Amino acid sequence: MTVAGSVLELIGNTPMVDISSLSPNSNVRILLKLEGGNPGGSIKDRVALSLIEDAEEQNILKPGATLLEPSSGNTGIGLALVSKVKGYKLKVVLPGNVSPERRQLLMIYGAEIIESPGSEGSNGAVRLANKLAAEHPEWVFLYQYANPANPKAHIVGTGPEIWRDCPEVTHFIAGLGTSGTLIGVGSYLKEKNPDIQVWAVEPPSGEMVDGLRNLDDGYIPPIFTEFGGEKLLDRKTVVGPKDSIEWSKNLAEIGIFAGISTGAALAGAIKCAKQIDSGVIVLISPDGGWKYLSTGAWTDDIDVVVERAKKTIYF
Repeated sequence: MTVAGSVLELIGNTPMVDISSLSPNSNVRILLKLEGGNPGGSIKDRVALSLIEDAEEQNILKPGATLLEPSSGNTGIGLALVSKVKGYKLKVVLPGNVSPERRQLLMIYGAEIIESPGSEGSNGAVRLANKLAAEHPEWVFLYQYANPANPKAHIVGTGPEIWRDCPEVTHFIAGLGTSGTLIGVGSYLKEKNPDIQVWAVEPPSGEMVDGLRNLDDGYIPPIFTEFGGEKLLDRKTVVGPKDSIEWSKNLAEIGIFAGISTGAALAGAIKCAKQIDSGVIVLISPDGGWKYLSTGAWTDDIDVVVERAKKTIYF
């Protein structure tokens, strides 16, 4: 193992683990790609590095520049990490009801938090960030929801890693958030094998599942439209908060401590495994469980946890 010259060199090249013991179909393997091992703790480290390096290549970022980004957690943390290492300042528009772990990590990495109304969720953070970007042209607004450098992170990184480690993949499943992971990995894998199915996991309309969004709730990420998301996806499957928490707990039973959005993706994979005759499902674990401890998901009654999650954003 070589010694990394910077913590940023440790982003990517994450492992996959076989969790087929949880598969309801003995002819379907399920492999989980663990993104919680990235330095900032999530797959969004890849996106943060891609956003900033792309802006540097285009000479958009000058030394000491101030960045602005809406986030409900992981992207903000990733950007704060990369900004700290590279010497940029970061302002994160954050819903007022995010979990304490997310807020504390942003502060540790030196980000300035601008609160948006918690009742408006991540959509409210996006609206406020757009308003602030118009009022402050001196700030650099990278805007992950519309920036091609978001899916690019997965076209050049996550997708090739999956293909390298598991060329026999038949189904790829990920949560639908900014859509960057689905668009990037899905398009790369389909170039390698057009028969690979790409499934998106989304929450029920009007409900929150950590890190995910339902496209019917009024905000469709521009990159989803611009990169032909509707044509790329073979299927969308709905997973609610309770199933997401239950499958996160099931993962812990086999020694994997992953976030609630991982539980949602796994619930989608279980549905897929029940509907196909055979295959190899690869799904993404966006982050570890450490930032979700305040949910009580692994210790408290599940119905209590679901109610608690309605008041606090944990993603």
